[in-house]
Amino acid sequence: MPSKTLSDICEFIVDCLHNTAPIQDEGYPLIRTPNIGKGNLLLDDVQRVSHDTYKIWTRRATPQKNDLILAREASAGNVALIRDGQVVCLGQRTVHLRPNPKQVNPYFLCIYLLSPKIQAKLLSGETGATSRHVNMKDIRKLAMDDLPELTIQNTITSIIESYSIFIDTNRRRIQLLEETARFLFREWFVYFKFPGHEKVKIVDRGGKKMPAEWEYLPFTKIKLFKKAPLGVPVFTDIRQYCQTSEIDGTSITGDGEEVDYENRPSRADIAPRINTVYFAKMKDTDKVLYFNKGNSDLLGKILLSTGMVGFTTDEKYLGFLFGLLTSYEFVQYKNNFATGATQVSLNDASLKKIKALFPALNLVELYSAMVNPLLEECSLLRSQNQQLAQARDLLLPRLMSGAIEV
Repeated sequence: MPSKTLSDICEFIVDCLHNTAPIQDEGYPLIRTPNIGKGNLLLDDVQRVSHDTYKIWTRRATPQKNDLILAREASAGNVALIRDGQVVCLGQRTVHLRPNPKQVNPYFLCIYLLSPKIQAKLLSGETGATSRHVNMKDIRKLAMDDLPELTIQNTITSIIESYSIFIDTNRRRIQLLEETARFLFREWFVYFKFPGHEKVKIVDRGGKKMPAEWEYLPFTKIKLFKKAPLGVPVFTDIRQYCQTSEIDGTSITGDGEEVDYENRPSRADIAPRINTVYFAKMKDTDKVLYFNKGNSDLLGKILLSTGMVGFTTDEKYLGFLFGLLTSYEFVQYKNNFATGATQVSLNDASLKKIKALFPALNLVELYSAMVNPLLEECSLLRSQNQQLAQARDLLLPRLMSGAIEV
């Protein structure tokens, strides 16, 4: 195929408005560069806009299924495909591409743009003294030298997409399992519909209604939980440092940075521990990681940022700790007590202000006994997804180079 540019195979390539959209609690998802992953939109911590703002911000082009969104900076080069049912509004420093279906398969173009060779081309022209970004002219003129014919693209897409469908199915299973754990936590420990609740007396303590045997105390005073210390034991291998920005919900979505002990960033100072739940300290974030038997293989492979804080417990209480740290009440406390001039987040002093209802110990154990298997299955599914992604990423360049005929 004769050499073409990205503009040649797209109906249009437009950058988005260079204004900050007014946000609100509900409405259309506003896609900013942190919401653009490698192939998928990351919507767990997405900001939202009103219908009126949506109409203004989509005047140039309305995002639709099979359009691509490219990040111009802050993970510059990341590309995500808009899936069926996703209605979104594009924020600053994003680029909207509509592939021409007669020229290119949209899914294939997404994975093609994410390939190392094309990423190197795309990012070679990054400019900017403080914030590195990709220029629109370089995006439009990006050479598509070895783009295969459409029939080959479709065949490769069908092979690679089978991996992605399996991965997406696992993601949905993880989401359902974790939501089951959260739902059960709300039913038992917020609405007091736990087993045997009919026989338990509800009392009022300082304006807080609770079952008679329960306590309402600072979270850091709950003796079952110990704050996980900072500090990384000396290691001689290479580990992956995962920044907080590379965590979406309860999953690590970024590739991380390879580091050794001596040259790791100062923030790479958390070595995750078994039976520990970590959460992001920043206000208005919902990032939580948990480590159990299902993902214990990660413990000697990754480092976390000090933007996270963790609490360790016995295995038999881990499910309750997860439910508590992901509960609406705890997150609201975290947001209310977060402080800071430049980055609003929780510090040690404000963490001590957070209070929590602590139920009878038998309920903590019973809840955890039910939830721990769900969380372990989630961890195993994530490990399976990682293996599937690695297999897909090894197969893709061979398919595209012709080393494996299609």
